[in-house]
Amino acid sequence: MEYNSQRGFLRLKEYGRHIQNLVEYAISIPEKEKRQDVIDHVIHIMGNLNPHLKNVEDFKHLLWDHLHIMADFKLDVDSPYPLPDKDVLFAKPEQFYYPIKNRKYRHYGKNILSMIEKASEMEDGETKRAFTKCIANYMKIVHNNWNSDTVTDETIINDLAILSKQKLHLDENIILNKVAPNKKKYVNTNRTNRQKSKNYSNKRKNYTRSK
Repeated sequence: MEYNSQRGFLRLKEYGRHIQNLVEYAISIPEKEKRQDVIDHVIHIMGNLNPHLKNVEDFKHLLWDHLHIMADFKLDVDSPYPLPDKDVLFAKPEQFYYPIKNRKYRHYGKNILSMIEKASEMEDGETKRAFTKCIANYMKIVHNNWNSDTVTDETIINDLAILSKQKLHLDENIILNKVAPNKKKYVNTNRTNRQKSKNYSNKRKNYTRSK
């Protein structure tokens, strides 16, 4: 018995071991004309194995790229498409760093930070003061959604000053809009579903007995 661990590396698993063996057989054929004929048939079989790819743009091009990958770019045939660049194809993507700013105040969200930045660039005046107050009211709503505890106006005003780097200030005596406390409660869905199932079973029993 031959185990998969004893076989060669399967480069594209969606095509299976038999296609991989056909490709390796084609590489071993010395006559180019015969090798080309075998590869043309292999391409046809690959297309039949993946009919969902027929809606993909450049379907044939994709099959030939897959063929060269399974052949480890060692196949010498006349391809209607250029040979894919191995270095580009298997190049590792650059590491992606998630932008984390103001970790302590991230519950306010990016929109709040954008609004604060915009307000900081405005000229001093009534419009800037009104916009700053709108931002503070919105911060209070967002904070309430994140935290069920009631937040004070003083906390919002202090957070606004910190996030704006002391560029936006509100009077300490200012009164922000009142926000209803967050009364969301955790609902045990498993318990609710079990109760529904129990009620349904009782109805079936009563219906059976009535018959």
